[in-house]
Amino acid sequence: MPEIETAIFTIITSAGEARASLYQALDKARAGEMAESEQCMIRADTQLKKAHDMQTELITRDLNGSLPMSLLLVHAQDQLMTTMSEQSLIEHMIGLIRDIGINGGK
Repeated sequence: MPEIETAIFTIITSAGEARASLYQALDKARAGEMAESEQCMIRADTQLKKAHDMQTELITRDLNGSLPMSLLLVHAQDQLMTTMSEQSLIEHMIGLIRDIGINGGK
């Protein structure tokens, strides 16, 4: 059970770190610092991959019937899925910022 809790906390912390990097990316883009914004997006992708890989491991355990359900696991899933949704929105927002910068808002 402790290893399952460790996996769950890995998902939660990785998703949280990814979310922080995503919002840093958005802030950098708003400041016109597009290269720095891209680096933040890369960091977010790395953290989301870590969380997603851990989620996949837990899903495999669940399919084998060896994963007890817990509120903490539900919370981890919620954090990951919310961050993935925010990633999609922030990518679009940064694209809009880039378009406005290139086209002068026209």
